[in-house]
Amino acid sequence: RGKMAGQTTEVEETLKRIQGHKGVIGVVIVNQDGIPIRTTFDQAVTVQYAGLITQLCSKARSAVRELDPQNDLTFLRVRSKKHEIMVAPDKDYLLIIIQDPNDL
Repeated sequence: RGKMAGQTTEVEETLKRIQGHKGVIGVVIVNQDGIPIRTTFDQAVTVQYAGLITQLCSKARSAVRELDPQNDLTFLRVRSKKHEIMVAPDKDYLLIIIQDPNDL
């Protein structure tokens, strides 16, 4: 139980650190099933990002693997006029960071 509490604190500290970077609007962490487990957004925004980015990441991973079965997705970056969405996929989680590219 002690170890779990330590990990939670570490996760919170990491989130705070990321959130503190210039230009960062918010952070969402989703599990394998695309369910948000940590977020800095309100529920509506969190659910929208979690659902859409999980699907996008899954498609990107499939494309990478189809091009080369020995390969895997390690990072996904999507930039639009208003936002930059960065996704760091892990075995069990997706870390999604949304930032304002004009505020860096």
